[in-house]
Amino acid sequence: MSQRDAALVLWDVDHTLVSIGGVSRAIYESAFSSVTGRPLRQLASMVGRTERAIIIETLKLNDVEASQASVSKFYTALGAAAQELEGRIRESGYALPGALEAISALQAEHVVQSVVTGNIRPIAKTKLQAFGLADGIDLDVGGYGDDGSDRADLVRLARERAETKYPASFAGKRTFVIGDTPHDIKGAHDAGAFAVGVATGSSSVEVLMESGADLVLADLSNREALRAAILGPRGI
Repeated sequence: MSQRDAALVLWDVDHTLVSIGGVSRAIYESAFSSVTGRPLRQLASMVGRTERAIIIETLKLNDVEASQASVSKFYTALGAAAQELEGRIRESGYALPGALEAISALQAEHVVQSVVTGNIRPIAKTKLQAFGLADGIDLDVGGYGDDGSDRADLVRLARERAETKYPASFAGKRTFVIGDTPHDIKGAHDAGAFAVGVATGSSSVEVLMESGADLVLADLSNREALRAAILGPRGI
């Protein structure tokens, strides 16, 4: 892998690569019941947040102590619930336009693809596998929702993991974060990375541009623009 050309591409998962609709709540309902023995009354807002932040607030909203032990048990229960509901995820959700083609278009000898997501690793893996998107994505070197609550920290951690595993430097804007919210853009920039906004979630092209994204796409069907930003003229 060439040090000079090496690139680390970090995908957000929800509303960037996939949409699973109301199954997210069903996953939390199952996990909450498993951990507490009670039905879920209130679920914290999930938009742009990490699993850790969602779990802690959800426990508090339902009058359950958000201890480290209960949060850890919740992580395990979430992963199990996602696997149990994979069939429902596949039936109710879908890969977003151009997602598979974009991942395929960025496969190159000097490019490592992984994720920076609010999901914990088992949930991210289940979602990607449900829609045939896991091939070509190295989930060992990502940043996940149980790694912390700050998106920039997840980007930095993913970069560190990738540089430990691969003989390359992904410093600064040789790391590319692709996501659908201003949270993704801010996390990328706070970590010194190149930020690509994709308007396939609740944030419009205009909002993503205003958030300072280095590149904004309406969706992932514009593979040429994405390849040009990441691979450069020689990769087109």
